[in-house]
Amino acid sequence: MKISTKGRYALRVMVDLALHDTGEFIPLKNVSVRQEITIKYLEQIIPLLSRAGYLKSSRGKDGGYRLSRPAKDYRVGDILRTVEGSLSPVACMDDEPNKCPRSGWCSTLPVWTGLNKVINDYLDDITLEELVENNRNLIGFDYSI
Repeated sequence: MKISTKGRYALRVMVDLALHDTGEFIPLKNVSVRQEITIKYLEQIIPLLSRAGYLKSSRGKDGGYRLSRPAKDYRVGDILRTVEGSLSPVACMDDEPNKCPRSGWCSTLPVWTGLNKVINDYLDDITLEELVENNRNLIGFDYSI
């Protein structure tokens, strides 16, 4: 499994919106500058996050985007699955129940089942709020003038 650029950027966008959440809408241009992601690329990611109900949007002069829920209510796994689709390490793990004709006697299936569980459990255990706190700890809170 390899997370695509779109998945990595979607997670960065969500962290950015959570980190700068004041209740106001944040212009896409601001996110673009801070995250060094082109607006054109963001315009491919934002609709996916909006359709999933993760973002609220507003048009006009004070328009932009903001999270629709508190950061603690978002799981990294959900965000990545929204953009990436399945996070399964092999295609046969994409279906539940497993539809692979070999699944009844496949000697490697337990490996893929275990790996799939570890990946999803790990990513589902991390909240957006934790990533925001991690970011704040990295950059610190030095607001001296």
